[in-house]
Amino acid sequence: MAPRPPRAICNALLRRSIDLQRLYRHAAAACEPGLRMVLGENVHTLELLIADLQAQLRLSGGKSSRRGSLYGVVHRHVAGKLVHAIARRDSAWIGVLAHHETALLQAFEQAIANVPAELALVLQRQLPRLRGIHLDMHNLVGSARY
Repeated sequence: MAPRPPRAICNALLRRSIDLQRLYRHAAAACEPGLRMVLGENVHTLELLIADLQAQLRLSGGKSSRRGSLYGVVHRHVAGKLVHAIARRDSAWIGVLAHHETALLQAFEQAIANVPAELALVLQRQLPRLRGIHLDMHNLVGSARY
C-alpha cells in the first residue's frame, strides 16, 4: 500500500477529531449536569485542536476538512441508542468516549511517526490537549466503576 500524503493524514485526523467532538456533544446532552460540564470542556478543547489543524492546513496551501465522517454520524446515533437502553447511562457514555479518545490519541501518535518533521511538530503541539482529555476521561472511567 502506498503511503498517504501528509495532507490526507491531517484531514483524516481532522475528521476523527470532529467525529469525537460531536460524540462528546451528543453525550453531554444526555448526561447529568456535572458530567455535562466536564464533557463541555472537552468539546472546547477539541474545538481548539480542530481550529489549529485547519489553520495549519490552510497556511500550507491545503484544503482542510470541515466535516466529520459518515462513520462518525452513524456511530454517534447507534451509540446513543445503545446507551439509552443501559441503566447507568453516564457510565456507559464515559466508557464510549474514553475508548474513542484513546483511539484519537493513538492516531495522532502514529501520524507523528509517519509524516515529515515539519508536520510532525504541528501535530505534536496538539498532544498536550489530547493527553489532557485522556486523563479526564480515564479518571472518570475509574470513578464510574464504583
